[in-house]
Amino acid sequence: MNFNLSRALCLLITTVILIICMSGCTVSGEQRAQMQQHNPADESEKDTEPPYTISWTMHQNTPVPENAEMITYIEDLFDVNLEVWNLENRRYEDLLDLKLAQGNIPDLLRIRQPHDLLKYQMQGVLAEIPEDVLEEHAPNIVKRIRDYDSRYLEYGKINGALYGIPVINQTNIYRTPIVYREDWLENLGFEVPRTLEEFETVMYAFAKGDPDGNGKQDTYGLSKEGMNVVFGAFGQSVFTEQLYFNQKNNRLVIGALEPEMKKALAYLQKWYQDGIIDPEFITGENKGGYKHLSHAFINSRIGMTSMGNYYHWTQDGDYSVLNEKDEEIPVEAMFNVHELQQKNATADVEFGPPVTGPDGLRGSKGYNLLMSFITIGADAVKEPGKLEKILEILDYVSANSDPAEQVKMEYGLPGKHWDWSSSSSGEFHILPPYNRMENYTNMIGSSIGMAVPGASIGKREQWAASEGLTENGIYNQLEVATPALIRYSSELIHMRDRAYISIITGDQPVESFDTFVEEFMEAGGQQVLTEANEWYNGQMETSSKK
Repeated sequence: MNFNLSRALCLLITTVILIICMSGCTVSGEQRAQMQQHNPADESEKDTEPPYTISWTMHQNTPVPENAEMITYIEDLFDVNLEVWNLENRRYEDLLDLKLAQGNIPDLLRIRQPHDLLKYQMQGVLAEIPEDVLEEHAPNIVKRIRDYDSRYLEYGKINGALYGIPVINQTNIYRTPIVYREDWLENLGFEVPRTLEEFETVMYAFAKGDPDGNGKQDTYGLSKEGMNVVFGAFGQSVFTEQLYFNQKNNRLVIGALEPEMKKALAYLQKWYQDGIIDPEFITGENKGGYKHLSHAFINSRIGMTSMGNYYHWTQDGDYSVLNEKDEEIPVEAMFNVHELQQKNATADVEFGPPVTGPDGLRGSKGYNLLMSFITIGADAVKEPGKLEKILEILDYVSANSDPAEQVKMEYGLPGKHWDWSSSSSGEFHILPPYNRMENYTNMIGSSIGMAVPGASIGKREQWAASEGLTENGIYNQLEVATPALIRYSSELIHMRDRAYISIITGDQPVESFDTFVEEFMEAGGQQVLTEANEWYNGQMETSSKK
């Protein structure tokens, strides 16, 4: 062979090998976009086992099948095995704690209650997430959080080390609605009440005035969730999953201990004795199944409630949605309203404002913007590179910079599960049969990421704002846990509920409230309050320096 030809061939082969190696090591933006757009289902099976098996917990109301197509999509895209733990949302903490007690720690761990971050860190369940690693491998999540409010990243730190990525739910700016049976109000000739005095009159009428017209005295005014509207008329929220802290005179107080609660309890005790409050309020309004359903309201046992969130009370035509034909149609009744009208087709509901108390205060319970934390299991960091891979997947499925890919991560494959609107830019509609299936995203394995701020405000949220739900919310002003809160909160919440129920039912006089407060403080409440104010003062000092 000619020497020059041989040299040319060697040079060509070397160049090709070099190009292939460089292509494998560096992916351009255009190549990455193409990789994101292709359907992994079209690929042939890989010959080698993926280097990582990643266990993952998520928000789910139905189990995720092992072969869910969007799980497969992510597995192929990132060359991993993804194991979703099917922990029912209603029993999430109990099921998770059982797994942990058995020595099983998921690689990605959702901590549903922010106050539990410290608890799990103290148990040695969580791995520290180096901030530089988080910024490098989840840059879109970090940017979205910082653009919204950089303080939230500080909330995920314990002793200066980051353990929790904050999940911020922008829609929690909408407080819980106050809902009345509109047909009952009309039957009795009442308007929606605006003051505590008017509210009392309506509650007595709901219980004594035969609002459903069946000739029986089988209705009540309110149950447990409605009581928070009464407490709100005195500036506090009491029947909550956590202890609610409020601001007063530049310090934090525990709302359930405030002296004005004696006035609220006096109202409720009298109403209970007069048969205005559902005697089953002690066990709550929900009797199983989806936790935001008020069965007491659905079954026409009570005429008002403040249970759930705004989207659990959508009525026919509250706003419009796109159907599978890309047509704007009125939204249909959902959740509580749907269930109510299945039992009583003539039933209607109406929202009302928080009622104003004697001192001009009013409010209803709000859920904090800091909804939960995403954390990394302690065992995940024992495998080199696994933490980085988890963060890359989390970033991709939660805050993808490509709008189309982000919709895909949440709702499934375009053309199969959803499609873009041809008439409205940026809008899409769910395709049949998925638009008529509850929790279909769990069934296909999508929406495994975390909520991040910065999402556009949709028609549903515009409707919520038009109903005044951004006003007069009572929020927990302590968004983190303290050691004392971890140690004492469970017993303190039990003490709170026991004391309030005893007073409302008349087992104890209203004056026993003062004894309850003393016992509460002695049982760890004072230490909880002291640590809460130490945190609060630190936040105030940090804010003043900015």
